[in-house]
Amino acid sequence: MSTTTPSTTTPSTSTTTTSPSPGPTHSDDRPVTADAFAERIFTSALATAETMSIYLGERLGWYDCLVQHGPVSADELADRTGTHRRYAREWLEMQSAFGILDADLDADPIRFGIQPGVAEALTDTASLAYLGTLPRMFAASFGQLPALLDAYRTGGGVSWAELGADARECQAALNRPWFDRQLAPALAGVDGLHARLSRSGARIADVGFGAGYSTIALAKAYPEATFVGLDVDEASVQMARHAAAEAGVDDRVEFVLADASDAGQRGPFDVVFAFECVHDMPRPVEVLAAARAALAPDGVMVIMDEAVSDEFAGPADDLDKIMYAFSLFVCLPDGMSSTPSAGTGTVMRASTLRTYAQQAGFAEVEVLPIEEFSFFRFYQLTPG
Repeated sequence: MSTTTPSTTTPSTSTTTTSPSPGPTHSDDRPVTADAFAERIFTSALATAETMSIYLGERLGWYDCLVQHGPVSADELADRTGTHRRYAREWLEMQSAFGILDADLDADPIRFGIQPGVAEALTDTASLAYLGTLPRMFAASFGQLPALLDAYRTGGGVSWAELGADARECQAALNRPWFDRQLAPALAGVDGLHARLSRSGARIADVGFGAGYSTIALAKAYPEATFVGLDVDEASVQMARHAAAEAGVDDRVEFVLADASDAGQRGPFDVVFAFECVHDMPRPVEVLAAARAALAPDGVMVIMDEAVSDEFAGPADDLDKIMYAFSLFVCLPDGMSSTPSAGTGTVMRASTLRTYAQQAGFAEVEVLPIEEFSFFRFYQLTPG
């Protein structure tokens, strides 16, 4: 990847809400033994099983039932959720074995409960700690393993549409609390950007809006502005339109099934946003160039993308690790599903984005002073 920058700005890595553990170092030159690596694989298998058991609990409504009615027995859980008693008992016992649920072994029958902190992380969709739908992303990709194997062999891809509802709903649910609760305060702290968004009659575009929660949060924060969202996924457009109507902002928000290159036909815009989508785009330079052409004379583009490390250095922190996982199973295959493709992937370094921006005609790329916003970094792109 090129490290050419279009400006003298030197972005720094944003702080995330977690403190990723350091990866292994090379300070110990002793070779890894087969037994040690076998133990690591076994530990990974346990983590995979735990993750997919969370998928079952979230999708079948078992966690919600535990929150609303727990502690419950296996039969009660099954009856309340319309599921099979034998499967419910096996799942409850596994959850207790893994330390996710508490089991009252003195009760007859045994009753299972969920602690408040666990419940918040798994079921409170408004919490910044919410990760209950995270397993859906892996379930979506694992369901496409034959297609992924073929893509890895041929250079093809697996599109977002092929990944289906689990992937679409997972990303929307994980980002929503951050957009609902943190996006407006974060942008309000950036003086020039906040002033643009606050203008009476301001026109704002949201490229690759997904379920529309980013656009809706912006519309609520800036009532004098109107918004146009563009996305190529028809199911996402329908989700976004429904969400805008529920939020009461559909009079100022238009969600359109269109490629981002159509932005120029709908401008000019004071600000064009792209939230967590540039790394998925097969032709990001074309999209950025279209966004630049759609800007008003003093307009800017704002990109939110993963706050990965500045360069590849072998063993990495947990943030880079999870982003490589998403890249391998979701984002890179999605980006490669349309040709020609830049093949960016989730681990889009800051230098890569600067190169794309330069090629698209932007003169400056600045990392905005927005920190502790989940796993993301915000960039502002300014035309020449």
